[in-house]
Amino acid sequence: MMIKAWGITDRGCVRQQNQDAYYLDVLSGNLAVGLVCDGMGGARAGNIASMLAVESFVEALKQLPPGTPDDPEAFLRQGAECANEAVYRRARTDPDCRGMGTTMVAVLTEEKEAYLLNIGDSRAYLISSVGIEKVTRDHSLVEDMVRRGDLTPEQARSHPQKNLITRALGTEEHVRADLFHRTLEPGDHLLLCSDGLSNVVSDQEMLYEVLHGGEVEGACRRLLDIALSRGAPDNVTCVLFQYE
Repeated sequence: MMIKAWGITDRGCVRQQNQDAYYLDVLSGNLAVGLVCDGMGGARAGNIASMLAVESFVEALKQLPPGTPDDPEAFLRQGAECANEAVYRRARTDPDCRGMGTTMVAVLTEEKEAYLLNIGDSRAYLISSVGIEKVTRDHSLVEDMVRRGDLTPEQARSHPQKNLITRALGTEEHVRADLFHRTLEPGDHLLLCSDGLSNVVSDQEMLYEVLHGGEVEGACRRLLDIALSRGAPDNVTCVLFQYE
């Protein structure tokens, strides 16, 4: 399959600084990498955490020999560990960055296989002709409550503690990431986003804009515009991959 990709980020309507960061690269017609990070830890530190995580992950990517990684999941883990080490070390040595961290959602796709990793509450969705699936699982207080049956997914969207995450990159010496795998078909899309999008734009709206809202290359912009029209209280980032 051939792969196309687009991305967009915005500070939103309330925040003074954009602490999100993203990266995407179609390395060949059928091999692509993408990630979204959402920083935390104060006005300056959150921005440093997300950018440092992206830069460290990309640097790990550059160390790979040309072609497809022999073990895509091991590569994602290694990239996350490199990013975690960089953020953790900066937080420990720079007083202005103490306590900073970041979420991370990343994908590596090769031919029909997609390998995904997440830490925190940035998400990956699989969008296809049969619907939309949230592939990743949030590491957050409200997600834990939903799993226990204490909250419904609808209640979780408006819960006052929905932004409290239980796991982040850079806050501990070693990171624990979740890994996922999906087999793709022509016409499928993968959407990576920060919670600034998923907190204000519903899954069904994402599905509609990607498949039916107009030209696919404008889908990220349309999703951002929806978030902005609703006040976008947080930074908004999304990365979209199309598989043909």
